Amino acid sequence: MLTESDVRASLGDATVPSLVRRNAERCGDKPALSGSDGTHTWADVREQIAAVAHGLSAAGLGRGDRMLIDVTSRPEHWIVDFAAVHLGALPCTTYATLSTEQIRHVATHSAATVVVLEGAAQLHRWRPVLDALPNLRAVVVLDAAEIPEGESVFVSYDELRRGGADLHRRDPAAVERWADTPRQSDPVCMIYTSGTTGAPKGVVLSHENVLYQAAAQELIRPVEDHPRMVAYLPLAHVAKRVLGMYLLLLSAGHATVCPDQAQLVPTLQKIRPHGFFGVPRVWEKIAAGIQGILGGLPEDQRAAIERAREVAATVYGIRADGGEPAPEVADAFDRADRAVLRPMREQLGLGEAERLGSGAAPIPASVLEFFGSLGMTIMEVWGLSETTGAATSTLPTRYRAGTVGMPMPGMAARIAEDGEVEVRGPLVFLGYLDDDGGIRRDTDADGWLATGDIGSFDEDGFLTITDRKKELIITSSGKNVAPSKAEGLLRTHPLVGCAAVIGDQRPYVTALLTLDEESAPAWAKARGIDTTDLAELAEHPDVLAALADAVETANAELARPEQIKNHRVLLQSWTPESGELTPTMKLKRRVISDRYASAIASLYADGKASTS
Repeated sequence: MLTESDVRASLGDATVPSLVRRNAERCGDKPALSGSDGTHTWADVREQIAAVAHGLSAAGLGRGDRMLIDVTSRPEHWIVDFAAVHLGALPCTTYATLSTEQIRHVATHSAATVVVLEGAAQLHRWRPVLDALPNLRAVVVLDAAEIPEGESVFVSYDELRRGGADLHRRDPAAVERWADTPRQSDPVCMIYTSGTTGAPKGVVLSHENVLYQAAAQELIRPVEDHPRMVAYLPLAHVAKRVLGMYLLLLSAGHATVCPDQAQLVPTLQKIRPHGFFGVPRVWEKIAAGIQGILGGLPEDQRAAIERAREVAATVYGIRADGGEPAPEVADAFDRADRAVLRPMREQLGLGEAERLGSGAAPIPASVLEFFGSLGMTIMEVWGLSETTGAATSTLPTRYRAGTVGMPMPGMAARIAEDGEVEVRGPLVFLGYLDDDGGIRRDTDADGWLATGDIGSFDEDGFLTITDRKKELIITSSGKNVAPSKAEGLLRTHPLVGCAAVIGDQRPYVTALLTLDEESAPAWAKARGIDTTDLAELAEHPDVLAALADAVETANAELARPEQIKNHRVLLQSWTPESGELTPTMKLKRRVISDRYASAIASLYADGKASTS
C-alpha cells in the first residue's frame, strides 16, 4: 500500500519554480503547452516565465501580493501564474462566470495589486470594479487593442513580456534566485470557494499541498513518461489546477488547451491523452452519447458489443471486491477488449487513457459501472478546495461504486458525532485569506478539518458521502433526506440537465427538472420530434412521459422517504450565468428556492407533474 513516505520520497524538496527549472534543463526540447498559437517547449516556457516575472516585478507585484487572473485556458495563463509564483506572489484564477458584483467581492477581499484580463468580455465585467481597488498597481491585458486610452494602470501582456525580457537579459541570475527562494510550506495559489451557502472564501494552498497531491496521483496510477493531457476545465477549479498545472509540472507532461468544451471529444480524439478527469456531468454526457449510438446500431452489432460488455462488467465486479478474474475469464476479457471495447475507447480518444477520474460532485454508481463495462475504471475522488482536491480516492485495484474510496496516502479521516467527515494530513490547506491579508487556519488544535460533508465508512473502510451538512433535507415528519442521491439518479437520464430535490420542512420530497441543452434535442430528433427548442420540448407529451418514467426509475432505487412524489419540468435551463448554478456547476439551493417559489408551491398543491 502506498504510504506518505513513498509520496514524500517521490516529491523530495520540489517547489513550483524548481520544477520549472528542472524541466527546462532535463527535457527542454519536449513540448509543454499547446494552444492556438502553437506548441511551447519546456525551455521556451521557462524563458517566457522569466520574462513575465521580470515584467510583473517592474509593474509592482512582489512577495506576498495577490494577483487575480481572468483569462481563458490558453498558454499565457500558465505562464503568468507560474511567473507570479516565482516572485513569491499569490495568483488566483477567477471564474469566467462571475458577475461584476461577485468580482467586486473577490477583488476587494483579496486586495489584489495586479489583475490580468484577457480582452473585451473581461474588461466589461471588471471595469466598474477597478477604480475602487486601492492597492491596484497594474492591469495586464492580453488583447492590447482593448486597452482604454490614456490610463497608465493598463499595460498589454506583450509589452510587459518584452520589457521583462530586456530585464531578464540584464539580470539572468534573478530567475535562479527566484527558483531557490520558496519553501514547500510557502503559499503557492489561492482558490475562491464557489459560495453555495455564503460569500466565497479565499482558500490558500502551499507548494507542499499541490505537489504532494500531484505526486500521489502519479504514484497511484502511473502512466507514460511525459504524458499527454487535455486542459479543458477552468483553472479556477482545484482539480484542474492540480492535474493541469502541478501534475503537468511534476511529470514534465504536455498539455493541449481545449478552451471550448464543445470541442472536447474531437480534441480527445486528436490528442489521445494518457489520463482524463471529468466532473460527473461530463461523464454522464459521454455515457448518454455512447448509449444513444448503441441504441441506433443494427441488432447483430449491438449484440456483439453487449456480449463484450458483459465480460468486462464481470471483471469490473470481481476487481471491485479486491479479487482477480480466473484465467479463462481474464482471457475472455482480453479478447473482448481487443476486438470490441478498445476500438470503442479509441473512438472517444480515450484508448490510451489509464488515469481516469471523477470528482467535484457525486457520480451515480450506474455511470461508473457503465464505463466499467467498457473496460474503463474511473477513480472517484472526494474532497474540497480546502483539501487540495482529493482527500479520499478509489484505486485502480480497490474500488467500490457508490463510495469515494479511502483516504489518500498520509491523510486520515474520521466521522464526528453528528456524522460530519473530518480530515487531517498533508493535503489540508494553509487556511483562508483574512481581511488583513493574513492566513487564518481553520483546523482544530490537532489539525482536524471539519469538511461540512456527512458520511460513513463501511466495514472495509470505504467512505460514502451522503450530502453536504447544510443541504440535508428534514421533512415535516422528521425524516432526513440527502437530496444529492436522487439528483444523481435523475441526471443519468439523457433528457435531464439539472435536478433539484425539494422537501425541507415539507410533507414529502419533490423535484424541479431542467432539460439538457445538448442531449435533449438529440433525444428528441432520434424519436422524430420536430423541434429542438427546449421550452417546446419541456411541454411535449413524449418528453414529459419519458421524464415521468425517469422519476419512477430513480424512485425504485430510493428508500420511501427519499422518493419523489411530484416533479415539475422547467421551460428554461440552468447555468452559472443564469444564477442557479455555481461556477463549479453546483446547485445554488437558496436561489432556486426563492426564484421558483411558485413552481415549488404548486408541487404541493396537486399531484401531477407539470411545466413552468
